[in-house]
Amino acid sequence: MVFSSLEFLFLYLPITLIAYFAVPKRFLKWRNFVLLIVSLIFYGWGEPKYTVIMVATILVNYVCGYIIAANALAGTDASRRRAKIALIMSIVISLGILAFFKYYDFFIINLRSIPGLAGLPTIGLTLPIGISFYTFQTMSYTIDVYRGDARVQHNIVSFGAYVTLFPQLIAGPIIRYQDVDDMLRERDENAALFASGIRTFLAGMGKKIFFANMAGQLWESFRAIPAGERTVLGAWMGIIFYTFQIYFDFSGYSDMAIGLGKMLGFKFLENFNYPYISKSITDFWRRWHMSLSTWFREYVYIPLGGSRCAKWKTYRNLLIVWFLTGFWHGASWNYILWGLYFFVLLVIEKTFLLKLLQKTPSFVQHIYALFFIVIGWLLFVFEDMSAGVVYLGNMFGAGVNCFLSQSDLFDLVRNLPFIIILCVASTPYPKKLFYKLYEKYGATRVAACAGCLCVMLLGVSYLVSSSFNPFLYFRF
Repeated sequence: MVFSSLEFLFLYLPITLIAYFAVPKRFLKWRNFVLLIVSLIFYGWGEPKYTVIMVATILVNYVCGYIIAANALAGTDASRRRAKIALIMSIVISLGILAFFKYYDFFIINLRSIPGLAGLPTIGLTLPIGISFYTFQTMSYTIDVYRGDARVQHNIVSFGAYVTLFPQLIAGPIIRYQDVDDMLRERDENAALFASGIRTFLAGMGKKIFFANMAGQLWESFRAIPAGERTVLGAWMGIIFYTFQIYFDFSGYSDMAIGLGKMLGFKFLENFNYPYISKSITDFWRRWHMSLSTWFREYVYIPLGGSRCAKWKTYRNLLIVWFLTGFWHGASWNYILWGLYFFVLLVIEKTFLLKLLQKTPSFVQHIYALFFIVIGWLLFVFEDMSAGVVYLGNMFGAGVNCFLSQSDLFDLVRNLPFIIILCVASTPYPKKLFYKLYEKYGATRVAACAGCLCVMLLGVSYLVSSSFNPFLYFRF
């Protein structure tokens, strides 16, 4: 079940909100219990058998966190060793489950190329939904407790509610335990926050349905053109539509998650900050999927030494982080290549390019960043790397008959208003204008309510009439 579905909007969400707010506000632990139950139902809606894996993950990390807290501050060497052993157990078990389900077949397929290992069997397991996200969240809990950055959670129900919290369960943002520790114990639920949550949710729903889905359909139509029949312009238009699709798909879903969190009294950190206005790749990764970047920085890059070490060690640390970033996204070589591609770009920028870019006009910096971002999405979208190489060649004139065709011009002119809307919507200006008018004119608030209603009605109409409603990050 995804947020942009009729089942969620008209069945699951209303029942969940009624059950949640039926519990008096002073009984917060019981509200957490309701969240735990409804979140497990949400998760089990699509794959009930994997709910067992999630419950096991909760129990293991809860127990390990308890042991860590009981020993980390005891002051003796033996107690500190017990705390460290518990932390290692938590990390090994969590990553072991993730590795088994997500990467087992990948490793087996690659090992088969070694003489004598050709007969190794694959399992063909389906990937538990959201396992990459909730694994990182449970690890952040035990690490934060071990470091002293968060208090141990004695109530297993509250801890389970944190891990399974349905707004961010299957696609993030990745919520570190220290960011919601206080909210699990006490949170401010009020009408203003709930109303803000509705607006944020519907804004994300609009991104997903009207921008991501429509851009995705256009990308699929360009992708389906046989390689020998593509043109340079057609290849570029196709990957540009995918560039918009993945942004509005993922940022829209993150907005819906943040909006749902507000409805329940949680304030999640933003996950995107208009990444397509970036002036460098470094800037892009400060704006794209910020919760993932923060997680790798706090729990991998800095513990390895970060940039406060010898230059070669800094590059080693970056290499590890970007290899893991690519591999986290999927068990396929194209994701690893995608991560290493950004590692190379970031090292080049860190070494000398950023200083040169700062001396160029702003529009040159934007063009530079967008060019390499688009090429990066080409690496990301083609798990069949040979097909990706062919498509990349088409973009630069290899294997095509001409630069453009009449049908390309027709598609460009027909979709030009939509492309302009996508470009403008990728900037902060619409949001800034909305809030400026919202604060200055009372009538704008009525218009905002009417706009939310329109998004809801048009969105539902789309969901009823169209079967094209993919969610790209659902499988990560």
